[in-house]
Amino acid sequence: MIIATDMPEVAKCAISQCAYNTDSSCHARAITIGDGDNPGCDTYFRNKKHTRSNRSAGVGACKVSACNHNEDFECCADSIDVGEQGGEVKCMTCSCH
Repeated sequence: MIIATDMPEVAKCAISQCAYNTDSSCHARAITIGDGDNPGCDTYFRNKKHTRSNRSAGVGACKVSACNHNEDFECCADSIDVGEQGGEVKCMTCSCH
């Protein structure tokens, strides 16, 4: 069964070593962001082999309750960017209150 749902798009991913990244674009089905106050990309994993999928990733869940875009543990931003900050792979769109 394939479930279709509206999710914010991962508009850009600057983490080229991630297995889901091809041409600065995330191609996972969906990613999970965060843990407590850290908006890290939980879906990231480093791999020499990259996905061959051409789908665009969405944000399936957000566990950063203080983010202004988090509504009931889901991201409500129009889209997000993923990048590196402080040596960690993070959602760069996260805006905490």
